[in-house]
Amino acid sequence: MFWRYPMCMKLHNYFRSSASFRVRIALALKGLAYDYVSVQLAKGEQLLDNYTSLNSDALVPLLEIDGLKLTQSMAIKEYLEETRPTPALLPADAPGRARVRALSQSIACEIHPLNNLRVLKYLSNKLKLDEDSKNTWYRHWVRLGLQAFEQQLSHSPAGPYCHGDTPGMADCVLVPQIFNGKRFNVDFSGLDKTMAVFEACMDLPAFQQAQPSACPDFEA
Repeated sequence: MFWRYPMCMKLHNYFRSSASFRVRIALALKGLAYDYVSVQLAKGEQLLDNYTSLNSDALVPLLEIDGLKLTQSMAIKEYLEETRPTPALLPADAPGRARVRALSQSIACEIHPLNNLRVLKYLSNKLKLDEDSKNTWYRHWVRLGLQAFEQQLSHSPAGPYCHGDTPGMADCVLVPQIFNGKRFNVDFSGLDKTMAVFEACMDLPAFQQAQPSACPDFEA
């Protein structure tokens, strides 16, 4: 499935994929046009030869740009930042950049791998966890990670976003994780700073147009 834009950049992704959502937000914040190529994870399309020939990890997203095939959402965002630096997703100062990368990785590396679709399927299909047990496992790890994230935000510069007055790389990672958590009824109580950042982001057009319900392959 394709969503036509006037440029040749192609984003292979899935509407419900948190990692894909991150890249869609980054592209929207930077005002970059792309073709939307749907890879239906729920149907196993990421495992088909025509996709694994592009991405041997059999994961999304994959961004075709500048004659390259880039994988891993964090690496894709870094490439966009280096090659299309305006508007910036990282602060101008080195300590600020380190802090934003740490916030981003606390979700991308510590929370998200535990609630990835293939992990949840393994819990159900291989370990035979029932739905309630699987969801309890999911909610435990997501909330634990977000509690740590909340504490990190207490050291943020003043402003509505993860790091000051403009949305950046950490916001691109946080918002999809909250969307994911909402699907599984994660308890967000006591995460006041985190949820305030989420709400501020969702007031912006870039986040609205990148959300799952705005995708052409969206399914309720």
